[in-house]
Amino acid sequence: MDCAPIPHAVATVRADGGVPAAGRSVFVTAQDGLRLHVRAYGGRASSALPVVCLPGLARTAADFAELALVLSSDRERLVLALDYRGRGKSQYDRNPANYSLQVELADLLAVLTALGIGRAAFVGTSRGGILTMLLAVARPTAVACCVLNDIGPVIESEGLMRIKSYVGKLPQPASFRDAANILQRLFGSHFPKWGDADWLGFARRTFKEADGRVVADYDVKLATTLAGLTPDRPLPPLWKEFDALACLPVMVVRGTKSDILSQSTVKAMRDGRGSLDVVEVPNPKPPAESRSSSHLVIGRPRISRSRSACCSVRDRKTPASCPAGGRQLNLLREHQGTRSRWTRMRSP
Repeated sequence: MDCAPIPHAVATVRADGGVPAAGRSVFVTAQDGLRLHVRAYGGRASSALPVVCLPGLARTAADFAELALVLSSDRERLVLALDYRGRGKSQYDRNPANYSLQVELADLLAVLTALGIGRAAFVGTSRGGILTMLLAVARPTAVACCVLNDIGPVIESEGLMRIKSYVGKLPQPASFRDAANILQRLFGSHFPKWGDADWLGFARRTFKEADGRVVADYDVKLATTLAGLTPDRPLPPLWKEFDALACLPVMVVRGTKSDILSQSTVKAMRDGRGSLDVVEVPNPKPPAESRSSSHLVIGRPRISRSRSACCSVRDRKTPASCPAGGRQLNLLREHQGTRSRWTRMRSP
């Protein structure tokens, strides 16, 4: 394993309901003693490249459940989906200042070390994509390839202000059906083809039941991380961090309605590297439609330069010495099936 050791990173495993297909809960103790939750699918002994899924700012591992089941069906591939501190089943932090990228990167490193993940493919949605870029700087050997879902080196102010307007400020729903209606009012323009079942599923991945109430599945103090952001003071660009992925296969997924990742940023990302797979999602479909039409598949290692491959694995070298081809693993294919799954993992 090529991970640097991190003290006090301890993992414990708990099976849920005796149903392996639904995954299992793994808990890792971070450096500061806080308990982090990871949803694990597949087997640790698998020879397949592991996949690590990182959600958006106020999202949880539940967003990746369907994708993880598909990916883990190939040779019992290990797929991990993280709940950041203060989200999902991870412990909430008494100090909301720790809901920062610096601390969350340290948490991610602790999880990788505790679970013995030396190298993996990463799927990062929004904030998860930022963490993937930061990880490529902090521990370059950890990232074999990645999917950046609705995120890039430049984050548009319009999208940031929209997120700031609702994180920690969602109305108190009376039921999950009420929660679904709230979410549809907020994000209906982003997902115009979703039906009632889709919004209800989204609600159940966004809220939870606690003490007889339906509440957000994250610490509402998470809103403090956005307090200092204004249209005149956006997040700094991350071009240097993106450049850390220069010699790796990268796919960028962008919804045409995205106010986080602009077309101009995607163009600049393409111009700055030899190749970049880009998937545009014009009209998000309901989940039921995608299941019957096509699906995600996983291929075995082979020599390929296929542009349809979403993610590939090859020996990591400096950007100047990157070979044109190389040993590649087709991780995700069939863009039609891929698009709707990415859509459901987006952090509105």
